[in-house]
Amino acid sequence: MDRRKFLQTSGLTIAAAGFGISPWAARAADAPIKVGVLAPLTGVVASGGKEMVEGVQFFFEKQGNKVAGRPIELVIEDDGSNPDTSIQKARKLVEQGKVDFLIGNLLANTGLAVANYVKGTGTPYFIPIIAADDLTQRDRIKNVIRVAGYSASQFAHPLGDWALKKGYKKIVTVGQDYTFGHEQCGGLAQVFTEGGGQIVQQFWHPLNTADFSPYLGQIANMQVDAVFAMETGADATRFITQYASFGLKGKIPLLGAMNATDQSVIRTLGEECEGIVSAAHFAEGSDNPATAAFVKEYTAKYSKTPSLYGFSMYSGVMWVSKAIETLKGKLDDRSAFIDTVLKTELDNSPLGKTVKLDEYGNPIYDVYIREVKKAPNGKFWNVPVETYPAVSQFWKYDPATYMKQPPYSRNFQGIKKT
Repeated sequence: MDRRKFLQTSGLTIAAAGFGISPWAARAADAPIKVGVLAPLTGVVASGGKEMVEGVQFFFEKQGNKVAGRPIELVIEDDGSNPDTSIQKARKLVEQGKVDFLIGNLLANTGLAVANYVKGTGTPYFIPIIAADDLTQRDRIKNVIRVAGYSASQFAHPLGDWALKKGYKKIVTVGQDYTFGHEQCGGLAQVFTEGGGQIVQQFWHPLNTADFSPYLGQIANMQVDAVFAMETGADATRFITQYASFGLKGKIPLLGAMNATDQSVIRTLGEECEGIVSAAHFAEGSDNPATAAFVKEYTAKYSKTPSLYGFSMYSGVMWVSKAIETLKGKLDDRSAFIDTVLKTELDNSPLGKTVKLDEYGNPIYDVYIREVKKAPNGKFWNVPVETYPAVSQFWKYDPATYMKQPPYSRNFQGIKKT
């Protein structure tokens, strides 16, 4: 189901079912803070779900499993990579487990399901990974906050600007044919074409595509300056591998969505991934002291460089914990908790420079243009080559004006006609 229809219909279903009454209850000042963690521990993205849990556990272990003097009790539920299961597990955590807040989910459809549930309950729900633009734009829910997260098109905007500065005039995009792909491609396409560039063609393919040769064959015969690939997971691995084997590496520069060169993808790749450029709020090859320390500690503990999933959840619970410290551990006033998180600025984190939330609950970041380079250990990682300071999810547009345009979709890519 299209995520925007889902936002409209599932909320009505939940309200009709009578789940608007909150189970929130005041607890003793020294009682455990109960954290409901939702992650896909089974299903198609189970490996990412495992890293999500690792990120949460790693942060709290470093705090002695206490925040503001109160013990932390993690209640972890497997959302099964399924929206219906996600709602069931969220209800269980809120109504039976009496958690103080929810954090997590990986797939957009599971996150949207939980967002609509908590819209009725008012439960604070923190989404470091779910990137659906409208959750912090046109369909904002105040108690759904993107601590350490990002909207899907947020980093594609500066990447489009960077491509123009590189002198690229013509780009082809290749993207997964669902809303996350549409939004990332749309963000790049709008900025790039408004600056005078041309999107020559956009190829859309289904998730779990095995053979990219039909697209790569056409691209090889096009006179283009670069290719932008919006790929995640196994599709990213296959696309990057086939791009190189098709002889395009070194001939046509490859730009990627941050997911395309995430550690979850490039850990298993070799030189075929070297040189790919992407934009993100995190670069594991950064020399920022806080980032470098996190990468070193995480790698030592888990024997792998942190991916988007572990890093985002680690930074997300760090952000929420800072708000809890401000409240001296008192979470019985839910509105005060939400407002405090919205006002909290995170510093000395793996995100690098101090970051804050905009009025819609989405972070404003220094965005790194990253290039995949060989790390000292012989593996590959993303290294910053340029920085765009204080990038909003609305880029340089006025928010009210921006939200009057249609959401990015397959039919609307923000492309200025030439």
